[in-house]
Amino acid sequence: MKLLSTSLVVASAFAVALGTMSVTPAEAKKREKCYGVSKAGKNDCAAGPGTSCAGTSKVDYQGNAWKFISAGKCEKIKLPKQSNGMRRHGSLEALKRDPA
Repeated sequence: MKLLSTSLVVASAFAVALGTMSVTPAEAKKREKCYGVSKAGKNDCAAGPGTSCAGTSKVDYQGNAWKFISAGKCEKIKLPKQSNGMRRHGSLEALKRDPA
């Protein structure tokens, strides 16, 4: 009985994971790539030379690493200021700030 319970839990977790990975074309239109907003290792993809893809950004708010977010919200995200006091913001294009 315990084996059956464990199997059901694993199967359920796998089904949830698959469901969150698939994005329909309609959902994709409601999302956009937003550069410079992810914490180190939390990017969805693209993190510059020497990185492979998701989860490979080296520093917080790395300018060339992006996350998928709801369309229209990227440039409105509030982020901590840079070390020189300048405000950070999300961008629809890769940024040169906060390099790896």
